[in-house]
Amino acid sequence: MKHYKLVIFDMDGTLIQGRGIFVIAEKKSFIDELLRLIKYDGIDFYQKSIEIAKLSKGFNKNEFLKIFRTVPLQDFIEDVIKKLKNRNIITAIATDSYKFLADDLKDRLGIDYVFANNLIINNDIITGELEIHNKELKKDFYNGKIYSICKSDVLDQLCNKIGIHVEESIAVGDGKVDISMLKKAGLGIAFNASEEVQKNANIVTNDMRTILKYF
Repeated sequence: MKHYKLVIFDMDGTLIQGRGIFVIAEKKSFIDELLRLIKYDGIDFYQKSIEIAKLSKGFNKNEFLKIFRTVPLQDFIEDVIKKLKNRNIITAIATDSYKFLADDLKDRLGIDYVFANNLIINNDIITGELEIHNKELKKDFYNGKIYSICKSDVLDQLCNKIGIHVEESIAVGDGKVDISMLKKAGLGIAFNASEEVQKNANIVTNDMRTILKYF
C-alpha cells in the first residue's frame, strides 16, 4: 500500500450534501436565473462561473454564509477528517465555488488548505465580480483548464508546496470539474459520482469512510 500524505476534496456534493450556490439561490430567489445559466451551452465553463457570480451582486456575504451553513455535511465526514488529522494527513479543499464559503467550511472541519474562486466583496456586500483561480484557460476538458479552477494544477501546486510527490495524494470528487485531479492523484476516488466521473477514478464509493482504508 502506498503511503499517502494528502487528501484533497471537492466541496459541493462531496464534503457537503448538495451544492451551496443552489441552496443560496433558492433562498434568495435567483434559482431560475442560475439554472438557465447552467443549462446554457453558448459560453465556456469558466465564463458560466463569471456570469453566475453576477447573480449575487448586492447581497450581503453574511446572509450567504448563514444559508450555506444550513447545508448538511456529508455523512461521516467529520469523523473521517478527524481521523486523517490524527494520522498527520494533510487535507485540502479544491472547489469552483467561492473562497469565503470554502474558508468557512475549512474552519468548521479543521481542513488545512482551500483553493477556490474569489468573489469580490466590499464592506460585506457582494459586487458580482469574480476573480477565477485558473490563470491558464485552455479548451482542454480532461486537464481541467476549461474551468474557473483547474484542479489538477491545484494538486500539482499543493504537492510542490508541501514537498510531496503527486503519487502520495488522494483526490475525492463527484463532478466533471474533478476529473483532472482524480486522474492526476495517486488515488482518485469518485464519490456519489456520475458514470463519466467514475470511469476516470480508481475507486468508486458512496461511503466517505472508504478513504480510511488507505491509511
